Amino acid sequence: MAGREDASDSSSFSAPRECSTRHLALTLRVAFDTRVIQARAALTVEAQRDGLSALTLDTRDLKIHKATTNGLEAKFSLGDKHSFKGTPLTITLPFKLLRGEQAVVEVSYETSPEASALQWLTAEQTAGKEHPYLFSQCQAIHCRSMVPCQDTPSVKSTYCARVSVPKELVALMSANRDGEMIDAQDGSRKIYCFRQTVPMPSYLIALVVGSLESRVIGPRSRVWSEKEMVDAAAYEFEETETMLKTAEKLMGPYVWGQYDLLVLPPSFPYGGMENPCLTFITPTLLAGDKSLSNVIAHEISHSWTGNLVTNKTWEHFWLNEGHTVYLERMIGRSMFDEKFRQFVAIGGWKDLLEAVETFGATNPLTNLVPVLSDTDPDDAFSSVPYEKGFALLYHLEELLGGPDVFMGFLKAYIQIFAYSSVTTEDWKKCLYSYFNNKAEILNKVDWKAWFHSPGIPPFKPNYDTSMADDCIALCKRWSTATDAELSCFGEADLKQMSSQQKIEFLALLLLEPPLCLKNVKRMQEVYKFNGIKNAEIRFRWLRLCLRAQWEEAIPLALQMVTVQGRMKFTRPLYRDLYNFEKARQQTIDTFVKNKPSMHPITAALVAKDLHLV
Repeated sequence: MAGREDASDSSSFSAPRECSTRHLALTLRVAFDTRVIQARAALTVEAQRDGLSALTLDTRDLKIHKATTNGLEAKFSLGDKHSFKGTPLTITLPFKLLRGEQAVVEVSYETSPEASALQWLTAEQTAGKEHPYLFSQCQAIHCRSMVPCQDTPSVKSTYCARVSVPKELVALMSANRDGEMIDAQDGSRKIYCFRQTVPMPSYLIALVVGSLESRVIGPRSRVWSEKEMVDAAAYEFEETETMLKTAEKLMGPYVWGQYDLLVLPPSFPYGGMENPCLTFITPTLLAGDKSLSNVIAHEISHSWTGNLVTNKTWEHFWLNEGHTVYLERMIGRSMFDEKFRQFVAIGGWKDLLEAVETFGATNPLTNLVPVLSDTDPDDAFSSVPYEKGFALLYHLEELLGGPDVFMGFLKAYIQIFAYSSVTTEDWKKCLYSYFNNKAEILNKVDWKAWFHSPGIPPFKPNYDTSMADDCIALCKRWSTATDAELSCFGEADLKQMSSQQKIEFLALLLLEPPLCLKNVKRMQEVYKFNGIKNAEIRFRWLRLCLRAQWEEAIPLALQMVTVQGRMKFTRPLYRDLYNFEKARQQTIDTFVKNKPSMHPITAALVAKDLHLV
C-alpha cells in the first residue's frame, strides 16, 4: 500500500508532486438557452520542484479558448480523450518556476451541454414549472467537466466565484455568500459572489441556480429549495443546529462558517452531498416525521471526515465514508442512546451484505481499499466503503476500550490531519501511535483481510438486537406463515413500531427467500404499504412485491424510478424490474423514455444494470 508521499491518483492527469493549486478564482456566466457555462478560471499554482515549465490540468468536454500565465499568453494543447478521465490540458508556461514560487494561470473556456457534472432542468421538470434549474454534482471526478482543474482529492485550495444568472433566479455555491449585484454587462442578469476560505478538494465545488427560497432553521443554518417544498423542509430539518452542536462536542469546532441545506429536485442521484456550507439533499428525505434526518447527521459529520480530512485518492474512499458513518451514529447515540446506535448499525450491516451479493463475494471492488487504476470511481460506488469501513471502526472500538476511548482517537486523527489528504497507511500509523500501549492488540487485527480481501469482513459485529427483536419476530412470522395463518396478521402488528423499525422489518424480509404472492397481497391488506410516503419504506416494500412476482407492483415501481432519481432506490428497483420477466421490456422502454431527464451519472449506471451498454 502506498504511503502519503507515494500515493498517486490514477483518475487524474495532473501531477500534484510537480505543481499544486492554492487558490481558484471563477467567473461563471450561466446560459440556460444553450445549456453551457461561459467561464474563466484563474488558478494560483505553486511549483513543487525547480524548473517547472508546464502544468497539466484535468478537463472533460471543455471548449478551451485561451490560456495566460501572469497575464502573458501561454501555449496550450489538449491530449487524447480517455474513456472516464476526460482529456488532459497541458499549458506551457512562458517562464520556469522554482520550487515554492507561484503563478496565476488563467483559462477561458466554456462547458459542454453534456457536461457530466451539470444537470440542466427545464421549467417543466421543476416543482414550480416556471423557471429552469441547474445543479452540479462533482464527486468523484466530474468537476473537470465544469472547471479545468487538478481534479484529485490530494490537492486542496480555497476558491472564490462570481456567478452571472438571470435576475429572477438565485445562485448558491459550496462557499459563504459574499454579496450580490446587477450584472453591469447585462441588466437582465444578476451577479452572486462567493468566498471559500477553507482549503478543499475540487470534488466539493458545487453550484446551483434556480427559483429558490430559504427559511432560517438555526443561528448558522438556512434551508433552501423551491418555494413548493421550503416549509416542509424547514420542519423536517429543524434539528440541524442540535446535530451540529452534538458533532462539535464530539469532534471540535465547525470551521466552515455557514451550514445550509439545499433540497434539490428529485433527479439528484444521492441521499446527500456534503458540499461545504451548502449540503445538497434529496427530496426523498421529506417523510413528514423527521424519520430520515439521519442523512443530515451523516452530511454534517463529513464537515470533519471528508471535507477537513480527505481521502488522498479514491482507493481510500473508506476514510471519508467509514468514519462519517461512525460519527453519524455517534451523533445518534448522543441524541438518543446506545441502543439506537446499535439498531441503525444492524441495518448498515444488511446494506453491506446486499452490496457484496450484488458485486459478488470475490469481486475486488468489495475490498475496503480497492485497486482503481482502470476503474471509473463511479462504477466502484457502493455501501462497501461506508459499512465495511464502519464495521472495522466498530471492531477496533470494541478491542480498544469502547466508544468514548475510540472517539478520543478519532478527534486526535482529525486534529493531526486537518486541512490535508491522507491514505489508509497514514491512518494506520496514526492509530498505532495513539494506541502505542496497545500494539499487541492491534497486531492481532488481520489488516490484510480487512483492507485487501473481497467480500464480508473477517469479523462480524455482535450488535445489541433489543430494538430489532420485534422486527425479527414479525419477519419470521411472515416468512413462515401458511395460508391458514395469514388471517392472524393485523394493523396492530406495526402500531408500536417506529419508521426505522418498519424499515428494518422490510429489510429483514428482503434477506429471506421471496415471499409467496398470497403473503404479499395480505401484507398490503393489513399494513397498506402502497400508501406510505416514507421513501425508505416504499422502496423496500416494492422490492418485496417484485420478488414475489406481483404484477400490480410493476407500475408502482416504474413510477418510483421515474419520479425520483436517487441511486440508492433507482438502481435496485431497475434491477429487480429487469429480473421480473413480465416487466423487462416495459422497464427498458421506461428507462429509454426517461433517460434525457435523468441525472447523467444515474443514467449511465442504470444503462449498465439493464445490460444496454
